[in-house]
Amino acid sequence: MSDVKVKLTAANLAALLCARICHDLVSPVGALTAALEVFEDDSNLDMRDDAMELIKLSAGQASAKLQFLRLAFGAGGSAPGVISCDELKKLSLNVFDGGKVDIKWNVEVDGLDKPAARVLLNLVMLGMQVIPRGGVMDVQATNSDDLSTIKLVCTGPKARLDPNIVKTLAGGAPEDGFDGRSVQPFYTGIIARENNGKVSASIEDETVTLSAHLSN
Repeated sequence: MSDVKVKLTAANLAALLCARICHDLVSPVGALTAALEVFEDDSNLDMRDDAMELIKLSAGQASAKLQFLRLAFGAGGSAPGVISCDELKKLSLNVFDGGKVDIKWNVEVDGLDKPAARVLLNLVMLGMQVIPRGGVMDVQATNSDDLSTIKLVCTGPKARLDPNIVKTLAGGAPEDGFDGRSVQPFYTGIIARENNGKVSASIEDETVTLSAHLSN
């Protein structure tokens, strides 16, 4: 693999990340809109209880995703510092728990600095992609000396690792150019490299391993 790293302009990177955020919010916001339309139609009086339940569910999903993405893609607050791993677990489970993937949280540290925390959340997003039919995601994180190590072991039927994920994590460009989906692993690699680290992905049988090492 070439060591040449692709550089996106700040404007292009921001636009692509915004596209990803919009993609992730389309479903719950669309459901909210549909539920609100029920209340505007007097012929749907018998459906209003179901619509209210949909509003509560969709609003909760939208809020959970916004809180997750605020830290995964943004600053999560401007001050530097350490993010509690309990908070990272809560953010992850609020978005992804209850689906086809069983998230096992085996993190040995109380907190991670913001760059490592952002990488962890981004790897959780990638972990959901590599086992699309469900399975187990084992989330691990340790600190030793000045190094944070993050590993996600994702096991499930028909596990897959898109070559573009491997390429973009390492700083390369996908074959068909960037979009809101492919920019996310690329951005994950940027965070790691800006902190004297790296991110990698590998697959063996039905297990995909996502790893990151960052300097504290």
